[in-house]
Amino acid sequence: MKTTLKHFFIFVQQQALSCLFPVLVFVMLALSHLFTGILPRYDFMLITCLLIQAALYYTGIETKDEVLVICIFHLLGLLMELFKVHYGSWAYPEFAFTKIGGVPLYSGFMYASVASYMCQAWRRLDLQIQNWPNRYVTRTIGILIYLNFFSNHFIPDVRYGIGVLILYFFRQSVVVFYLKGKPYSISTILSFMLIGFFIWLAENIATRLGAWRYAYQHHTWAVVNYQKISSWAFLVIVSFIIVAELKLLKNSTKTSPILSA
Repeated sequence: MKTTLKHFFIFVQQQALSCLFPVLVFVMLALSHLFTGILPRYDFMLITCLLIQAALYYTGIETKDEVLVICIFHLLGLLMELFKVHYGSWAYPEFAFTKIGGVPLYSGFMYASVASYMCQAWRRLDLQIQNWPNRYVTRTIGILIYLNFFSNHFIPDVRYGIGVLILYFFRQSVVVFYLKGKPYSISTILSFMLIGFFIWLAENIATRLGAWRYAYQHHTWAVVNYQKISSWAFLVIVSFIIVAELKLLKNSTKTSPILSA
């Protein structure tokens, strides 16, 4: 019992350290109101996000490979933001010098923070994935999820159909992580759902702080639609697949694979 409790606190500590980048982003969001007389909030956020990223890299908290993954997610996130804002899914109502198509450039860091957490947690907990589906299957599912974020504006939303595919192909997949050398495991699907739920909670905080607003939040703040939990869970899956593919690419010459069939 004592060992289990000790490992639980180690797990919480490692999770907290893995969340360092997103936590710092939220702190800057909360403080950004104090600088509106000097700099627009969205511009302030872009500068601080860049400074945070640089600090994490030069202090060795994030590696070069992790920064590369974060940059990829920043670009993918910006592309989605430009599309979603154009079609009115949400909006950034405040003025900023660093806005393109109504989207502040800092917004990509909201997606990058998810990648930062995943990379940090993967390294700190020495993640191993067992019974990972065929790579062509995972890539296809990842592409389908990402495209559905765009196509659901023109054709019916097929996320639940994709969800059935995920439940089938990932049903036996397990995430194994280590605490003081002792292995623990959790269903990969359950991990997707849990991370998606906690990101939804973070999104409520972000919208409350004015990071962005949905149409139903313009007059007064309201809890983010519960359906967004599934949206974040799907984004987590895409993120997980991308990080896993990059890990596979880097570790292809090693004898101890991070994924196993």
